[in-house]
Amino acid sequence: QVQLVESGGGLVQAGGSLRLSCVASGLVPSSYTKGWFRQAPGKEREFVAGISVSGVIVEYADSVKDRFTITRDNVEHTVSLQMNDLKSEDTAVYYCVAGKRGSTTVKTSMDVGVWGQGTLVTVSS
Repeated sequence: QVQLVESGGGLVQAGGSLRLSCVASGLVPSSYTKGWFRQAPGKEREFVAGISVSGVIVEYADSVKDRFTITRDNVEHTVSLQMNDLKSEDTAVYYCVAGKRGSTTVKTSMDVGVWGQGTLVTVSS
């Protein structure tokens, strides 16, 4: 089983940047597709970004494309989300996720095998 711990959330002004990090531990964490979801107050949890095991294939929600960048380091067992040009609508709890064994994507909750505990990002306008 893989365990995920996020860090890097906080308060930032609109237009600013934040970098979220997630450290994975457990059974061969580098063998899993990784990604980020978020849940804003009163809204359903939604996919933000995903990255393949090799790091070559990345996917983004349309709402964050060209502003957010997902990367992973399979030596350090980390996955990061660089968030630029933040908007008030990016305010949410952000969750690091690992895909189910053999999954090549984490675009839906059904693809997710492990969730982190979440880190809060608040963007003030």
